[in-house]
Order: sequence, then structure tokens, then C-alpha cells
Amino acid sequence: MPSFDEVLKEAGEFGRFQKRIFFLLSQTGITFSSLYASVVFLGRAPGNFWCRIPGAAELSERCGWTLQEERNFTVLPLHLGNESVSGECERLDVTWDASASCASPLARYGNHSTGSLPLAPCHDNWGYEQPHSSMVSEYDLVCGNAWMLDLSQAILNLGFLAGAFILGYAADRYGRIPIYLLSCLGVGISGIIVAFSPNFTVFMIFRFLQGMFGKGTWMTCYVIVTEIVGSDQRIVGIVIQMFFTLGIIILPGIAYLIPTWQGIQLAISLPNFLFLLYYWVVPESPRWLLTRKKGEKALKIMHDIAKHNGKFLSPHYSEITVSNEEVSNPSFLDLVRTPQMRRNTLILMYAWFTSALIYQGLVMRLGIIGGNLYLDFFISGAVELPAAFLIIVTIDRFGRRLPFAMSNIVASIACLITAFLPEDIPWLKTTLATLGRLSITIAFEVVYLVNSELYPTTLRNFGVSLCSSLCDLGGIIAPFLLFRLAAIWLELPLIIFSILAAVCGLLVLLLPETKGIPLPETVEDVEQLPSHFGKCGKKRKQRDTNSYI
Repeated sequence: MPSFDEVLKEAGEFGRFQKRIFFLLSQTGITFSSLYASVVFLGRAPGNFWCRIPGAAELSERCGWTLQEERNFTVLPLHLGNESVSGECERLDVTWDASASCASPLARYGNHSTGSLPLAPCHDNWGYEQPHSSMVSEYDLVCGNAWMLDLSQAILNLGFLAGAFILGYAADRYGRIPIYLLSCLGVGISGIIVAFSPNFTVFMIFRFLQGMFGKGTWMTCYVIVTEIVGSDQRIVGIVIQMFFTLGIIILPGIAYLIPTWQGIQLAISLPNFLFLLYYWVVPESPRWLLTRKKGEKALKIMHDIAKHNGKFLSPHYSEITVSNEEVSNPSFLDLVRTPQMRRNTLILMYAWFTSALIYQGLVMRLGIIGGNLYLDFFISGAVELPAAFLIIVTIDRFGRRLPFAMSNIVASIACLITAFLPEDIPWLKTTLATLGRLSITIAFEVVYLVNSELYPTTLRNFGVSLCSSLCDLGGIIAPFLLFRLAAIWLELPLIIFSILAAVCGLLVLLLPETKGIPLPETVEDVEQLPSHFGKCGKKRKQRDTNSYI
């Protein structure tokens, strides 16, 4: 009986059929990246806001004040008494009632100068010039509640983490396509509820669910694409991430054209319903069908693939075998039991954590540094496009380890220099920050490839899932680290990013080089992987080549 890879080679490893499926499923990257980075625009600063005096809403309605007039009556007296008081997080400790004058609501306190009136902190009553432009103004995420914006992004990443485990397991058990379609439906429905949430609690619950289902769409589409192409087409895993970058580029255009946060939320959520049409055009993964003992369905799909690719399968193919079936119930101990496996696992977990934390931190930083948010975000997204090209050009020429290490080192240097550059040379500051963004994007994309090449077949899926879960942990920590440290000093997060990236750049040099080496089949193969350049690598490659002859 032929193996699946043998049948796939005859049907076409990356023909017209696979290219069509690749293009269709890659669109998921656009919607997922928009969700991933949406907090920059959903939670943007709401413009001018002030702490409202109790009774201000009723008095403003009775007097017919505009928002600006109400703000003047509220904030200007504060400035007269104390210029250092902004009026955003504290107010005069007074109350406006029905007896207050429309022309001078503070006249009843005329015996006191405004400077002698006591102040009170603001807890739950603010006024905004643009009340529905941001979820910050919608749910009063300002002053003492500002940390709740960080929490909203952390909850999204917690949903990503839950989706990786729950939906990843479900996709292995029930199939790739059913879970992909369920996830698309879940993202769309939860996204609509997020947009119209009556309170912040409901918002957080469904933002978590949107993150969980969103990770399900991205993860399953990535798996389907890689499972229907030949083993020599590893480049597909890099190219599909260009669609993730495309979503980052499109997002500021959506936010520029749509003035409200609800509109932006709907614009990035509703397209997921269109993916439900894939039920009729994207087949189940034949590799998965074989693991579930459904060889006849797998063979039928392989005949369809061959037909669309202009190929023809031999009529004697009546059954397919799948080689290298994975062991059941792997555990974390399997990943750290031997020296090389232990070192690889710990370094990869740190690399995933660092890449995600720095990448997401640099993305969200654009929302707090001022300037033209839309243009800056577009430029920073566009600069990610060369990342995939640079990876493709360098990994087969220089190997995996050197580009992996250098991208982290360059990101570290760029972040460090950016932090200490003066504000009066913005072009240089922007250039270096952009270089840091490009470098960490390269590191983020390389870790996908390296992770799968450093685990044996029997532990590969489990190892990649476990290590990449640290990516979501980094995303959970990123908003708290960025916004809280930036409140101390705007550039302090860049110092932390620089240190983390430098350590990662040094650690990945300890990983084995996998250029030109077959994927390891057993733990013993991993233990024998070369840990330095030179004759050792060449001997290993020659030995493995001979073993296939």
C-alpha cells in the first residue's frame, strides 16, 4: 500500500487545487490579525474628557448647553483655582441642582473662591467630546479605571490561549473543517455581541469568546494548508503569514473610514460569516481522515486533488497508509526528559513568549506615542511585508539559527537606541522603531518554522502546541507591561523589550541547526542533531541521506 506522501506526490504537491485552497483559507489571516491588533483603535484615546459634577447632565439638558459649554463651566473654575488640576480625574466637590443658574452655576458659592472649594476624585461620571468614538469613552476606562483597557486585551489573549488548547484538541478529534467553520461562526456572533454589549462585563465575556474562536480559525486554517501540500513545501507556512500582515495594513484604513468603535468591531467581525461558504469548496484534510481510519474518504479527496491538478492517480490505489503515526497522550515530561530535548523546549518556550510580548507591545505602543496613528500604524504594518521575503532568502542560505538570533539582536539594539533618542529627530526615532518592528516580525515567523523542525514526529504537534502557548501568555502580559510602565516613563517598555530580545538572541544560538537535515523521527534523532556549524552537521546530513538509500 502506498503512503500518503507517495499518493500526494503523484496527485500534485502544490498544484492548482492546493493554490486555490491556500488563497481561500489565507483570508482568515486578515480577519485574525485585525482582531489581534484591534485594541489600538477600539481603545484609542477619546479626546478631551472631564469629570462631571453631580447634576451636570440634568442641568445641561435644562439649560441647553453644548458639551463644550458644560466642559467650560466644569473645568475652567478648576484651572482658575489650581492650574495643575486638569479636571479629568477630579472635580470640585459641589452639586448642581434645580436651583443652579444656567449662566453661572457656581454663583451660589460666590462667597468662596474656586480655589478654596474642596476637590473630590472622579469615580463613575465623565463627559466626552466624542462619546462613542472609543470603548474607553463607552465604558469609562479612564483615570482609576484605565487598567481595565489593559485587562480587555489580556482577556482577548486569554481567549487565544483557551482556543489553542480547546479547539486544537477538538480539531484533532472531530476534524479540521467542522472546527474551522464553528470557529468562524463563533467569531462572527461573539463579535456582534461585543459591539453592542450593554456593560463592560458582557463585553469582556464575549471578547474572551471572540479570542477563543478567533484562534480556532487561524490555527485550523494554518493546519489545513500545511497538511494538503507536500513535505517539501514548508515555505507555505511562511507565506501564509503575509496575509496576517496584510490584515495589519488594512486595519488603519478601516478605522480611518469608520468613526465609531462599534463600527470597527463589526467591520472586523462580520467577514467571518463569509468563510462559512467554504463548507462547499474546502474539503476535510485527507491526512486527518487517515488518522481516523477513514481511508476511503481520504482517497476520494486525493482523486479530486489529482483531477484539479491535471494529474491522474493509478487505478490500483485502493487504500492509503499513513506513516509515522503519533503516540497517544504525550506529556510535558516527554519534552524535557533528555538533555537536547529539554534545552530545545525551554529555549523555544522563551522565544515564543518574547516574540509575542515584544511584537504586541510595539503594535500597541503606536496608540500612546502621539503622531498620526493611522499613518504610523500603516507604515509599521507595511514594513512587515519584507519579513517573509527576507526569511525565504536567508534560511536556506544561512540556516535557521543565525537569522533567528540576528533578528532578535537587531530588534534589541533598535529598541534600546529608540528609547534614548531625543524627540527633536522624529525621523530617526521612527526609522529605528520600524527596524525593531521588522526584526521582531522575522523572529516571530522563524520560530514557527524552527519549532516544528526540532521535535520528533511522535511529539511534534504536542511540542509545537505547548511551546506556542507561551505566545498567548506573552500577549496577556504585554498590555499591562506596556501601559503601566509607560505611565512611569514613555520609553521604559522599550528598555524591557531590548533586554528580553537580547537574551533571546543569545539563547537561540544554543539551538541545533536544522538546515538541510531531514525532520527527526525519534527522540534519539533530536539528541543527535548538530549543535554547531561545520563537519558535524555535514556528517549528520550525509548519514541521514544514506539511510534513505
